[in-house]
Amino acid sequence: MRTAAVTEGQQEIRRTLRELLAKRAGPAEIRAAVTTPEGYDTGLWAAMAGTLGLPGIALPEEYGGAGRGPAELALACEETGRALAPSPLLATAVLVAPLIAALGTERQRAELLPRIADGSLTCALALPGGSLPLALGLTGDNAAEPWSGGGRSGGVQATRPAGAERWSLYGEAVHVLDGHSAGLLLVAAHAGGFPRSRTLLFLVRGTEGAAGLVRQRQPALDVTRSQATVQFRDVEGELLGEEGAEAPVVLAALAAAGRTAAVALAAEAVGAARAALDRTVEHVGTRERFGRPAGSFQAVEHHLAELVVRVEAARSLTFCAALDDAEPEAGALALAQALEALRAVAAETARPHGGVGGTWEQDAPLYFRRAAADELLFGPVHRLRARAAERSGLFGEVA
Repeated sequence: MRTAAVTEGQQEIRRTLRELLAKRAGPAEIRAAVTTPEGYDTGLWAAMAGTLGLPGIALPEEYGGAGRGPAELALACEETGRALAPSPLLATAVLVAPLIAALGTERQRAELLPRIADGSLTCALALPGGSLPLALGLTGDNAAEPWSGGGRSGGVQATRPAGAERWSLYGEAVHVLDGHSAGLLLVAAHAGGFPRSRTLLFLVRGTEGAAGLVRQRQPALDVTRSQATVQFRDVEGELLGEEGAEAPVVLAALAAAGRTAAVALAAEAVGAARAALDRTVEHVGTRERFGRPAGSFQAVEHHLAELVVRVEAARSLTFCAALDDAEPEAGALALAQALEALRAVAAETARPHGGVGGTWEQDAPLYFRRAAADELLFGPVHRLRARAAERSGLFGEVA
């Protein structure tokens, strides 16, 4: 297996971000942050954006970004995952910014990308319920199923009266990450009616009180990932890209963004799994059984060693998938491995704490909830692997 060497610049990103999160994203700070209207610490986000430039780390320099690649973004996500720090980084920099950069007109890119890069504009990707992994091409072919509404009912529909410049959006999107607070919504909607239906992307300014836009934060299994339901009732939307945009181009851009997102999500899961594993090792090293540390028993040692191997294997797959010459399905495979490793480690982290392991006052359940919620949002694991096998032609013709 190839190894992805970490450069000195990447090590500096890791070190600086870890120091910042150690000061600003401890357990007490996280508990306070998730109760704010935004669902995250706006001061920490300003530091992540202004001091470290994380929202623009993978954006072109001409738009205020750092011009780095998926590896640097993955390193940043690994550290935020390690701290379980709530922030708009995933929704803004991983899910939305690449789509604006790939599909937006020059005016749209010049207007929006510098504000994303400096952290002053947060974004959310609004899709119909349960369609996020399919829309990103992670669990299926996003061109094969009418996941954005089917042109008949459900999902989000886009219409434009004859002679009008702007589109009107109708429908509902659920499980929208940071959808209640984002300053910009990128909405996938069906346009053209059933005979000529096609999926397009639209920009909706998330200004409070915008006509017809209803956003409501929803309870979430993982409180560090804020989710919302967004309703569109004759909401004005701006087409992302040039007029006459074709659905295959949009769907291809979503799939490309999905490959990058899979690597970033896998890195987050690896960071969380590593932190949870460290906590477990510390716990069994201090807890006594029969007059000796629990970690000194051979069965415990072997089990922890197995978990270490699973986490490190996931980490290797993740950063190999971040290489420029990685196969398209590498991201989904890395994400499946990372989610599986996080689930195994999180269960082990909660177990030694007994009944209190499931309460908010303990840190252990945060890892378990992150593992379960991520698989619900971006998986499940078996479908990630099945899609990767399908794309690679393992069971026949390449999809």
